[in-house]
Amino acid sequence: MVTSLPIPRLVIAAPSSGSGKTTVATGLMAAFSQRGLAVSPHKAGPDYIDPGYHALATGRPGRNLDAFMCGPELIAPLFAHGAAGCDLALIEGVMGLYDGAAGRGELASTAQVAKLLRAPVVLVVDASSQSRSVAALVHGFASFDPQVRLGGVILNKVGSDRHEVMLREALEEAGMPVLGVLRRAPQVAAPSRHLGLVPVAERRADAVSSVGALADQVRAGCDLDALMALARTAPPLDGEPWDAGAEVASVSGPALSGPAVSGPTVDGAVAGVRARTRGAGRPGRPLVAVAGGAAFTFSYAEHAELLTAAGAEVVTFDPLRDERLPDGTAGLVIGGGFPEVYAPELSANEPLRAAVAAFAAAGGPVAAECAGLLYLASSLDGKPMCGVLDADARMSERLTLGYREAVAVSDSSLAVAGTRLRGHEFHRTVIEPGAGASPAWGFTHPERRVEGFVRDGVHASYLHTHWAAAPAVALRFAGSARRFAEAAAPVR
Repeated sequence: MVTSLPIPRLVIAAPSSGSGKTTVATGLMAAFSQRGLAVSPHKAGPDYIDPGYHALATGRPGRNLDAFMCGPELIAPLFAHGAAGCDLALIEGVMGLYDGAAGRGELASTAQVAKLLRAPVVLVVDASSQSRSVAALVHGFASFDPQVRLGGVILNKVGSDRHEVMLREALEEAGMPVLGVLRRAPQVAAPSRHLGLVPVAERRADAVSSVGALADQVRAGCDLDALMALARTAPPLDGEPWDAGAEVASVSGPALSGPAVSGPTVDGAVAGVRARTRGAGRPGRPLVAVAGGAAFTFSYAEHAELLTAAGAEVVTFDPLRDERLPDGTAGLVIGGGFPEVYAPELSANEPLRAAVAAFAAAGGPVAAECAGLLYLASSLDGKPMCGVLDADARMSERLTLGYREAVAVSDSSLAVAGTRLRGHEFHRTVIEPGAGASPAWGFTHPERRVEGFVRDGVHASYLHTHWAAAPAVALRFAGSARRFAEAAAPVR
């Protein structure tokens, strides 16, 4: 059944990275939310950090729209799922408006997302070093692709009243509406480090203050009524919103089965894991513990929704604070983040490190991405970690960044060998592999290599993936957790 979804929406784009997209998008989200509107926040591309600021501004989960990892066909359904019941949706772009996956044309670009959503675009222009030339710049972006509808401009980093007059005159001559003018205001900028902005979870009090200041700045400098009027020109979207339950129900075949789970053992700490797993979660629903807190902030909202739809009960724990896994843990998900920043604190939490190691040794299913991979290693920058993997990790000078096409090399708690997924790498660490594990993925593009670790129930890799593109992953992992819980239950 096809439905028509009238959702006012805007894409906030820019000519290049560093123009102020996050500043403007977050400020707009907060300003409209303060007007009493239900605002749905979205981010084009794979970025995890910006959606944290979006969530702080709106009180709703920040959701990603990535046409490379999820496919163009899922962009509108995922958007409609996140925006259901909202008064306005704002989508922050990625990089420059027309920049996407390297060598793939418009794929995964902000422009492609805007076209798939039939959404008007507002271009945020860093005007700090130009005057009349701004008209030529904006004209080029407006005319490059006639299917992209550029509805107006927000000028950022404007230096003075005179500077503003020159910019407005040039854009008026070009026939492009100016929907906002923001002056230079470094006091509201979020701090950055080696992988971008510092996540909200690491600076929540300061972040709340910064987002409030952004809202004030945007409210003073932007025409919110004109922006809302432009958002309402977006036509209704035809189609059904993405639904985790329907996606899981559609899965069939080998993904439904999982690797064998060894029977209960009475050996020391492993026996303790089995004992605590008994009675996990609600009846018939295995408990999946997901790492959170300041060290593990990278996750997509759809992952927890898919695990829940697959029959799991999802709970969060903080490896910086909690000294044991949640009682009844039958599956463990450790996503991305910044363990290198918190290596001393993570290492100092010896009871939890031991609990994670015991859980893995007992055959418990573990899915670890990037930061999770580092946490499972023997050491990180010389600090002891969980020791699940015979491997040592360290910071490096080299940034590894980009989309990847991958195929599962080994059967695991996540995927059947041969499963193909698209993902993203983003790290400044390297890991020196040891023995006793098989690779997790074979990369087929842009280079051929194997990566990651699979051993018993553990799947650990640098590759970030979006499970909305492969609901079988969530179903298989939930099934692995269920079998582990059942194997730990006492025989009656």
